[in-house]
Amino acid sequence: MLYAIAIILSYFVGSIPVGLLITRAFGRGDLRQVGSGNIGAANVMRVGGLRMAGLVWLLDMAKAMIAVWGGRWIGGDVFGVLCGFIAIVGYCYPVWLRFHGGKGVSCFFGLMLAVNPLIFVICGVEWLIVALGLGYSSAGALAICVVAPICGFVLNPLIGVIMLAVALLVVWRHRENIGRLVGGTESKIGWKWKK
Repeated sequence: MLYAIAIILSYFVGSIPVGLLITRAFGRGDLRQVGSGNIGAANVMRVGGLRMAGLVWLLDMAKAMIAVWGGRWIGGDVFGVLCGFIAIVGYCYPVWLRFHGGKGVSCFFGLMLAVNPLIFVICGVEWLIVALGLGYSSAGALAICVVAPICGFVLNPLIGVIMLAVALLVVWRHRENIGRLVGGTESKIGWKWKK
């Protein structure tokens, strides 16, 4: 029963639409009606600038970290990673927004940081190199979906399987971005300190 409660709570923690709540609180309107319509930090930067996007990114990371730590306390490392995965599912498919959520990248970084800071650093550096080098945030996200599961398998095969599941979910959520990258129509990162 405790395991089931942890799974359910992980979903609901992950499903809190931080980006939408913060932009509304600062009078930026409905985030779903601007830019990409996404509730993640990249779209928040379009309406609120880098500082607001950074806040949203950190809070979204924290949701996955809380889920991992809580699950680890209840059932060990592997169950903790599973709870982190469930939190990311909640972020991508929040019941409050009719299951239209974000793409899971910020939460994925939160999961990596809670599981092993070295994986977080490796994937963070990789994201920076790819995203800044090419100018596409989505390209950086797709790159970490290759490396993160490999790092997970090095730690523990079961952790690797769960991180692969997270990576596949993130890739699925980026399917439209992949199409635009292939077609050369993907929007580049627009860095704005404030808006």
